Amino acid sequence: MSKAQDPFYIVKEEIQESIDKLQSSFHQWERILPDTGEQVHLTKELLANCESIEWQVDELNKTIDVAARDPSWYGIDDRELESRRRWTTTARTQVGDVKKSVVARKENGNSTSAMRHELMKLPISHPSDRLYQYSAEDNDDFISSESDRQMLLIKQQDEELDELSASVERIGGVGLTIHEELLAQEKIIDDLGSEMDSTTNRLDFVQ
Repeated sequence: MSKAQDPFYIVKEEIQESIDKLQSSFHQWERILPDTGEQVHLTKELLANCESIEWQVDELNKTIDVAARDPSWYGIDDRELESRRRWTTTARTQVGDVKKSVVARKENGNSTSAMRHELMKLPISHPSDRLYQYSAEDNDDFISSESDRQMLLIKQQDEELDELSASVERIGGVGLTIHEELLAQEKIIDDLGSEMDSTTNRLDFVQ
């Protein structure tokens, strides 16, 4: 069976595409200002997709374990098995790195928010009314432009996350099919073994 027809490589390609999209979304997420509603939303989305991809990699790894019981039956050798295991390990590491970074920033953001909340309780000496007015106007302009930029970034991020979620669903379907095929092949092997045992017993009886 060629790699183009091998279910493992079909699923592998799908998962790698999901990982590439995840990393792209992660790099965009890094540029979003912390402690904003959009950042919190995207943090949850990224973590959810990390969990989904990790699950898909684990399921693919299970098919490798099944194939390892009788490599010749599946037309592969020990070298191919090792290559597949290396890829799943690398994939799990890539997703794990994203997950760790997101969790770390999330926890750091919670600490920063708590500190900011405490600082806001302190008395503040205000400047003159005129200077305060100019500062307020500048802040409003900055907030407006920054909000527009973030909204555009969030829209792009949501589109990529939607594509990533759809890809994960496709992988799940293919992975389930592979799992069912492997179980069916295992049953065939077991049935064949039982028939051979039965035939051997009959031959022994005749002799």
